Amino acid sequence: MTVPTATQQHDDRQYPARPIIGLLAVVERDGRFLLVRRGKEPNRGAWGFPGGVQELGETVFAGALRELREETGVTADALRLLTILDVIQHDAAGTIQYHYTLIAVAARWLAGDGAASDDADAVGWYLPYEMQQLPALPGLATVLAAALA
Repeated sequence: MTVPTATQQHDDRQYPARPIIGLLAVVERDGRFLLVRRGKEPNRGAWGFPGGVQELGETVFAGALRELREETGVTADALRLLTILDVIQHDAAGTIQYHYTLIAVAARWLAGDGAASDDADAVGWYLPYEMQQLPALPGLATVLAAALA
């Protein structure tokens, strides 16, 4: 039996064959939450919690913390699951263009102020009321509410 390479195992994110598991790291420091601005599609220019796709063999907590480090340079400890979101976007013809199952993880800040890297083109620490003024990714308000509960 031939084992597929990592490239062959990777599903296309656009028009996927099945939902893609995304992980979000929700980090709070001094009442402010760390957000990133997407530098790539989908949702380029929108703000959201740092995150990315879970890798094969990786736990939810480990993946969320890895994505946090890759996108921002911030390190944290995972605390608990916050919520799960379904993000499904259709194209003009009604075909599913993107389908993510997003798992949000609360994390305790350890070190780092944050610097844009990987898929992010900007980072910032925001108070909850400031987040309302930003162009936001779908589900940002839902995840924030879970973090504040």
